[in-house]
Amino acid sequence: MAKKVTTIGWREVISLPQLEIPRIKAKIDTGARSSALHAFHIHKFEQNGLEMVSFEVHPHQRDTHLTINTTAELLGYKEVKNSGGQVQNRPVIQTTIELNGQKWKIELTLTNRDLMGFRMLLGRQAVRGRFLVNPGRSFLLSKS
Repeated sequence: MAKKVTTIGWREVISLPQLEIPRIKAKIDTGARSSALHAFHIHKFEQNGLEMVSFEVHPHQRDTHLTINTTAELLGYKEVKNSGGQVQNRPVIQTTIELNGQKWKIELTLTNRDLMGFRMLLGRQAVRGRFLVNPGRSFLLSKS
């Protein structure tokens, strides 16, 4: 018997509990391999022998007043081609994502998405095997 796969919209509201981000609108982009989070003031440091990054996030679109300061373990750096076709060397972290009561780990690249419509991009690696994406619908599992 085939496993039932949940359908999500092309945008959903998710949370990143380990980063203390309770709510952020994410664009589900199956054309993008990796996921990206809007981050700025990114600083690398060492803590207890681990490479870490501290950074700030504006979790809401068109709002630069709410700022979340957070930290995560640095997994490394990844070359990513941005939407303009330019290659960027971005820091990569792993964190827990939550959507509709489901929690799972994803890798995120950190980059400045100020000029982009969404503060978070959820790529195909993050949704593969978990969801089908309906590109004509929004917020099927969450409220905008």
